[in-house]
Amino acid sequence: MTAHIVGEVMTRDVVHARRTTPFKEVVRLLDHHRISGLPVVDADDKVLGVLSGSDLVRNQAHRDGPAPPPSVTAGDVMSSPAITVHPEQTVPDAARLMERRGVERLPVVDEADRLIGIATRRDLLRVFLRADDDIRRQVTEEIVATAMGLPSDAVRVAVRDGVVTLDGRVEARSQLPELVHAVWRLDGVVGVVNGLGFRIDDRESPTPSRRAGSQ
Repeated sequence: MTAHIVGEVMTRDVVHARRTTPFKEVVRLLDHHRISGLPVVDADDKVLGVLSGSDLVRNQAHRDGPAPPPSVTAGDVMSSPAITVHPEQTVPDAARLMERRGVERLPVVDEADRLIGIATRRDLLRVFLRADDDIRRQVTEEIVATAMGLPSDAVRVAVRDGVVTLDGRVEARSQLPELVHAVWRLDGVVGVVNGLGFRIDDRESPTPSRRAGSQ
């Protein structure tokens, strides 16, 4: 029941710039490759920062200084330090990092912080292209039978457009939230409809015992 990792969805052929890459060359790279941003690396391919079209526009919008700079390079306009991820991190973790930091792309680095790929919002969304049958098989085999230890026919699983519907009955009431949460965390699942019942209510409070001498 393992989530996809960044290394499985990242783009490996990364368009990048050096710190000294001229402003105009960066614009050409973005336009030629039809991308909205790129990482900036040093001579050892270690990520120094990230540069987006917004950074370039912002630089040009603030041209009212006392004197124009002699030249503008990628290092002058990049956002630094870069927010990076490692290939073994999960897609959900990368998505949460992207959302929390408000970025559109995450350079992927190895153990020496060298650039090996890039993960964009589009890359992370690829997990939602999973086939419904693939999701249903994973729920039935990996969650219901293996993780929960239930008979394969105890829970009926239907999936349509990434929405998982669960029907049937589990053994104990306490298993319900665990099962539903496990399904919800699967890659490609966009919703869970819980129609499950239970055989034993193991969350009922025990009946208080009478104290000695009470009537």
